Amino acid sequence: MTEAKLPHTLSELHRDFESGVWTPVSITEAFLARAKRNRLNAWLTLCEERALSQAKQLQQILVARGGRVPRDSHPLFGAPTGVKDNIAVADIRMTCASRILDNYITPYSATVVEKLENAGAITLGKLNLDEFAMGGSNENSAFGRVLHPTHPDRVPGGSSGGSAAAVAAQECLISLGSDTGGSIRLPASYCGVVGMKPTYGRVSRFGLVAFASSLDQIGPFANTVDDAARVLQVISGFDRFDSTSTSNSSVGLVPSLSLKGLRVGLPTDLGFENVSLGVKSAMTQVLDLLKRAGVTVVPVELPYVRHAIAVYYLIAVSEASSNLSRFDGVRFGARVEGARGAQSLEAFHAENRSLFGPEVKRRILLGTFALSSGYSEEYFLRAARVRKLISDDINAAFSHVDVLLSPISVSTAFKAGEKTQDPLQMYLNDLYTIPANLAGIPAMSLPWGRDSDQLPVGVQIMAPPGHDEKLLGFAQTLENLREQAE
Repeated sequence: MTEAKLPHTLSELHRDFESGVWTPVSITEAFLARAKRNRLNAWLTLCEERALSQAKQLQQILVARGGRVPRDSHPLFGAPTGVKDNIAVADIRMTCASRILDNYITPYSATVVEKLENAGAITLGKLNLDEFAMGGSNENSAFGRVLHPTHPDRVPGGSSGGSAAAVAAQECLISLGSDTGGSIRLPASYCGVVGMKPTYGRVSRFGLVAFASSLDQIGPFANTVDDAARVLQVISGFDRFDSTSTSNSSVGLVPSLSLKGLRVGLPTDLGFENVSLGVKSAMTQVLDLLKRAGVTVVPVELPYVRHAIAVYYLIAVSEASSNLSRFDGVRFGARVEGARGAQSLEAFHAENRSLFGPEVKRRILLGTFALSSGYSEEYFLRAARVRKLISDDINAAFSHVDVLLSPISVSTAFKAGEKTQDPLQMYLNDLYTIPANLAGIPAMSLPWGRDSDQLPVGVQIMAPPGHDEKLLGFAQTLENLREQAE
C-alpha cells in the first residue's frame, strides 16, 4: 500500500473501504502522516488522537456491516477532513492565525463540524489562513504563509489558503473554509480545486469567528463538484443557534443539468480586458464548449457592480471593527504582560491589541473611522444603500439568464511578496468575487486547466440566491464537458 494510491474522491474512498484496500484507521494514519510533514505550512494544529478515535469507531461500524459503507446514514464515511482555523472544533486550539488567540481552546464545536462528524467525516486538524480571514494571499498569518501546492514561490490565495492547498496536496480529502469576499473561490482557483460559497444563510455560521457578519459564509473545498455537493448537503440546513440561518436551507444532491435551452450570462461591467492570457484562454474555452453544446451566451449589464470593491471595503471593515472589539484581553484574547501595569483602560487595550497583525489593524482602523460619529452616514450607510443597488442589478440579471459566468481573478497565483506593499492592488484582486457576497448568492470556482506557467486556473459560476442546486448541477455538467475535452 503506497501513498500514490490514496483516493481522490469520496466514491473512490468508499470503494477502497469495501474492497479492503484501506480501512478507516489506515486511511486516517496515511493522511495524518502527510499532514504531519506540513511541507506547505497548511496545518496549524493536528488533532491526531481525536481523528484516530473517530476512525476506530467507523471501523467498528464497517466490520459490523460486513464491510459495506453506510452511505445513507454516513455520506462522508471515513473522509479525512481539514477545518479552517476560524471554525470551532471542541477542545482543540483555535487561533484564527493570530497571536491574540495563540492558546485559545474552544469549548464547543461549530454546527458545521458537528454535522460533518455525524456524517462520518474524520477531523484531522485546523488549517492556516490569513489572520482573522483578512487577506487574499495567505501571507498575513501570524504563523507564516502557506505555500502554493505546486509552485512554492507563489501564493495559494486567501484567506482560506490552507484549506485549498491541503486538498490540492492530498493532505486531506475535503476541507472547510469561509468566504467573505472570495476567500473560498480565490484559493480554490489558485490551487486547482473546487471551492463553493453557498447562498448566504444556507449554512450555519455558529462557531465561525465573525469577520463581517452580513457577508461571511462557510463552504466546502473538494476535488470534484460531486464531493463538494455531498459536503454541502451535509452542512446546510436551518440552525437555531444562527439568527441568519434560513428556514428552508437544506441542499439536495442534483444530477448534471441539461444544457438544452440554458442561458448563461456574461457580466460585461466586470471588464475582462485586463485579465491574464491564461485566464482569458480558460474563459474562451469554457464559452466555446458551452456554445457548441447549444447554450446561449448572453451579455449582461450590471451597472452598479463597478462600485462593488468600494462598497465591500466599507461594509466589511466596519463590521470587522465591531466584531473584533471583543478581543480586548478581558472577554477574549491574550493579555500581554505589559498590560498588567497599564495606567488607563486605553493603554490596557493598546497593549493587548498590539498582538494584531498589520492588515487586521489597518481594517479595524478603517472600519472604526467609517462608523465614527459624523461619518457613518457618509460612508457606511451610503455603502449599504449602494450594496442594495448592486444586489438588485444581479437579481434582475437572473430574470434573463440561468447562471452567470466570470473569471475568479485577473490572473493565476502571483508570486509571494508581490503585492504585500500595495494593499490597494491586493484589494482589487477581489474584483470578480466580491459581488456574490454583496448579493448573498451562491458562487463556485471550478478548475479549468493551467496557464503557460502550469498554474491552475478557475472559472466562476454564480446562480440566483437559494438556487445552490442549480449551480451544482451546471457545474457538474461543465466539469463533465471539461473532462471530455481533455
